[in-house]
Amino acid sequence: MRALLVSLLGTAAVLAGLPVAPAASSAAPGSTARDSLAVRGSASGVLLTLTSAPGPADDLTSVTLTATGVDGLGLANAPVTIERVGSGSWVRAADVVTDAAGVTTFALPVARTPDDNRLRATYAGDATHPAAVSAEHALTLVPRESRLRLRGPRRVVDEQTGTLRVEWTTARGAPVAGPVQLQRRLVARPGERMTPAQRRAQPWRTVQQVETAADGSASVEVRPRATFRWRAVVGDQSWLSGTRSRVLTLRNLPPGVPVRLPRAAPRPRISLPPQPRATGPGVHAVVREIPDGVWRQMVGRSWRPGCPVGRAGLRLVQLNYYDFDGYRRRGELVVNAGITGQVVSAFTEWHERRMPIRSMYRVDRFGWSPRLRGADDYASMAAGNTSAFNCRQVVGNPRVRSPHSWGRSVDINPWENPYRSRAGIVPNTWWASRSHARVAWRSPSHPVVALMRRHGFRWTYGRRDNHHFDAAGATGRLAAVLAGDRCGGVCK
Repeated sequence: MRALLVSLLGTAAVLAGLPVAPAASSAAPGSTARDSLAVRGSASGVLLTLTSAPGPADDLTSVTLTATGVDGLGLANAPVTIERVGSGSWVRAADVVTDAAGVTTFALPVARTPDDNRLRATYAGDATHPAAVSAEHALTLVPRESRLRLRGPRRVVDEQTGTLRVEWTTARGAPVAGPVQLQRRLVARPGERMTPAQRRAQPWRTVQQVETAADGSASVEVRPRATFRWRAVVGDQSWLSGTRSRVLTLRNLPPGVPVRLPRAAPRPRISLPPQPRATGPGVHAVVREIPDGVWRQMVGRSWRPGCPVGRAGLRLVQLNYYDFDGYRRRGELVVNAGITGQVVSAFTEWHERRMPIRSMYRVDRFGWSPRLRGADDYASMAAGNTSAFNCRQVVGNPRVRSPHSWGRSVDINPWENPYRSRAGIVPNTWWASRSHARVAWRSPSHPVVALMRRHGFRWTYGRRDNHHFDAAGATGRLAAVLAGDRCGGVCK
């Protein structure tokens, strides 16, 4: 009966040209019925409109609400609830009342996340006007300018750490929390020299991502093994422009003292690449039997059938040393198994006193020498390379086997400590009449000669073969060779 009465009243209203109020809806604001509710409000003569001025994040921006009634005029003194999205749902943001013209202006903060800038206005209705919901309106987010600072030491000693600090703020100084890319570009490796063009050609590489905290800062420990240029970088975000910090050059310093040679001193004729970095603390000496791979490289170069000592009588000694640039490197020697203790103790003191060695490659690296019938010691000397076992003939006297063939002799820094052979001075003549407090010895009292003597090594031939040392206690054929009765006084 009631439905029939409503139908008759509706028909009468249509015939009279009067507006018809829609049936009430049970849909709550923010539900799937929201859009139909907004349409219903406008259809019944109530229209809510939101407009705003663009603004940067965290600032207040002006928002204007206009409410229009059934007659097209402003809906005066209408209480309206403003909602915005927060954490994925609609929450109350403000309660406002329109003025006599149906307009009100208020301020809201602009959120950093675009989704949180969605607004809507809700009018609950009154005795004359039905409820209404506006269409969604998004505050226009203007990206802020950001600032990045990278602070840290200008120098760090190799193998030690330094602390880099990233500071991220807006242009106004407000801290920013978020991810920052830490990038670096190579300037120079220890022992290597790069031209300006080579440095410019090096790419920037992202090595780590750090997260700044609520105060906008983050600290990270770095252990650079070379000299690098560093910078911090962030990309564009919805509320913040991307930027990068100024470049910080962090120089890698050697733990030892670099060798200072006279300006006129010649450099080795053969240039070798720097050896691998040191591993472990101190000299970190490792002694082991000759591995298969090493033996394959030795055969036909530093060893051949008929040599006075075989694979079982030799050992590979790997140890750390300080190079001429003051950096710690990892070198290796092949020596007689009977002198490994002397070798390790001697080079342990070398390392403790940070005494420099130019390089320490196995001599088989330099290939076969037909005139020496062994590994090419001429090339090893021309590179200034420290070496030990080499089954070969004496340099300058191919009729006599070298004491290095027994693995009980060591040649140290031969470029600065030449050998006076029958065929002339090798590997250079400049250093023959000169000495150096750290790397070139010409006297039994020199610190290097004294050190080797403490560990059982003789400076057998003195200034006739400056770089040559023999382990004491040789017997038999080797003792005769060292006595010089077959090689004219010097057996290199």
